[in-house]
Parts: sequence; C-alpha cells; structure tokens
Amino acid sequence: MPNPEPTLQEKDYLAKSLDIAVRLGLLAVIFVASLKIFGPFLPTLIWGSVIAIALYPLFEKLNSSVGGKRKLAGALFIIVTLALVIAPTWWLGGSLLDGTVRLVHEAGEGTLLVPAPTDQVREWPLIGEKAWLLWDSAHRDLSGTIEKLQPQIGDLGRSIVGAVTGLGGAILHTILALIIAGILMISAPGTAQASSILARRLGGDDGPRMVDTAVGTIRSVVKGVILVALIQGLLAAVGLSIAHVPAAGLWAALVIAVAIIQLPPILILLPAAIYVFSAASTLTAVLFLVFALVVSASDAFLKPLFLGRGMTIPMPVILLGAIGGMMLSGIVGLFIGAVVLALGYELAVAWVKDEEEDTTGAAE
Repeated sequence: MPNPEPTLQEKDYLAKSLDIAVRLGLLAVIFVASLKIFGPFLPTLIWGSVIAIALYPLFEKLNSSVGGKRKLAGALFIIVTLALVIAPTWWLGGSLLDGTVRLVHEAGEGTLLVPAPTDQVREWPLIGEKAWLLWDSAHRDLSGTIEKLQPQIGDLGRSIVGAVTGLGGAILHTILALIIAGILMISAPGTAQASSILARRLGGDDGPRMVDTAVGTIRSVVKGVILVALIQGLLAAVGLSIAHVPAAGLWAALVIAVAIIQLPPILILLPAAIYVFSAASTLTAVLFLVFALVVSASDAFLKPLFLGRGMTIPMPVILLGAIGGMMLSGIVGLFIGAVVLALGYELAVAWVKDEEEDTTGAAE
C-alpha cells in the first residue's frame, strides 16, 4: 500500500515552487504598479530620448566649441531649442488672439465688411462657382450668411478649439521632451554604457548591435523623413514668397506637416496654386504649378538619398515602419515604428542565417 505522506524531497520541491511563485507575483505587482505610476511620463521620456539620439551629433559639436563642458553645452542646447519652440508659438498665438478679438469686435459692432469677389474667383477649378456665390452672399448680407451657416460654423469652431487644445498639449509635451533630451545628452556616456549593459543582459552578445541599429534607425528617420520634409517646406516657402501668396510661412509649415505624415505636399500647394491662378498672370500661375509639382515629387529622389543611408536595413523597411508607427502612435510612433521594424528585420535575417548555417553544417 503506497504511503500518502509526501516525501522530504517533494516537500522541499513544493516549498521552493511556492517561494518562486510568491516572488514572481510580487515582482509582477511591483512592475505593473511602476508602469501605471510612470505611464503618464513615458511618452515624454520616449520623445526626449528620440530627440537626444537624433541631435546628439550636433550636441557633440556644441560641446567641443565650449571646451568640453557638457553641462554648459546642455544648458545652451535647452535654452536655444526652447527659444526655437516658444518664440514662434508666442508670436503666432498672439497674432491669432489679436485677430480673433478684432474680428469678434467688428462683427459685434457691425463694421466687419467682406469685399466683393472678383470674376477670377469663378474661374477657380471645381469650386469656383460655389465659392463665388458664397463670397458674394457674405458681401451682401454677412449676418444672414452667418446665420444660414450656423451649424457648419459651430462644428468648425469646435474643431478649431479641439485642434488648438491638442496643439497646446503637443507644444508642452515637446518643451518637457527638450529638457529631458538636454539632460540625457549631458549624461550620454554613462547612459550609453548602461544601455549597452542592459542590452547585453537582454539580448546576449547581439544586444549592443541592436542598440546601434536602434540609434542608426532613429537618425535615419530624422534625415529621411524630417529633413526631407524641411527641405520641401523651405522650397515651398521660396516659391510661395516669389508668387506673392499671403501667409507664405503658414503654407510652408503646412507643407512640412503634410510631408512628415508622408502625404504629398501638393495637397497644400494645389489650393495655393488655385489662388495664384486667380490673383496673378497665367504665366506666373503655370510656373508656380509646375514648381509645386516638382516640390511635391522631390521626395522620390531625396528619400533614397537620406533614408537608410549607411545602414544594412533596406530603406522600404524603415519607411514602412515609420509610416505604420506614426499611424499608430503619432509623431513619436514615426521613430518607434521604424526602430521596431528594423530590429524585427535584423532578428529575422539572423534567424534565417542561423538556420542556413545549421543546415549546411548538418549536410557536411
């Protein structure tokens, strides 16, 4: 008859299993709690890390120019980048607020006048006749036109308020990320060493190489997506200014935004071209339209020039990762998606090579 009592070895095994289960459970609780506590700051930290990695070569040049004083270089970086973000935001916000206050005041006083539309408005492609009728209606009876369009104006107002709120949050997010980036660049040597140790702990001997791939991918996206968008925006600004399009800077900023999200800049430049057709000579308008098409198509040869240059990862992999990541997580996803897909590609290639080596070794 078997003995129902557990042996000493079984008791020891059960005790150790229970001990491991309790420890793992406690670690899981601490990890989940830490993630929830740190969660609100995680996007900002990721964005700051991306900025630090992307701009670190510039920081090194700044550090050399100030005699290797990393704290001074970091302080200068934070001050300059914050000024580049805050100054235009302050100016644009002030101009927008002043214009809105003046518009509301004139509308309330009944002194707001809409000029009569010109006959050239009728010649606008697709929307010319409807635009002329709406413009003429506002010219003849502004209050009646506003009352007639009240639902659409209300929806537009809510959309604008939502967009402004989102933009304000994004700007605050960027300001905090720039401060974090400056701090990370000051302590870059120690951070790089810690990252290498952690990567080796997680990925073995391939860990440091994966870190190098992630860093290279982020800088590749900066050059191949952000830099290309800035080049297209700068070219657009030159053309818009020469064609005397009002608010050329705002149009150029929209071109940059559209190019970053990987849409053709012609979506922004086409309405500007329509305006040029209505306000300038036919020759000027045709030249501007051709210029707009060239600017919009310029990424076809600029992207291969910058994206993935000097890396073993194919350009389409980085580009698809950037687009997919941005669709999933916004501007930060532009970098995270590219890094994840690049690492996935490297792991897949390494796995295939290992299989080939095993097959070759077995055949020999």
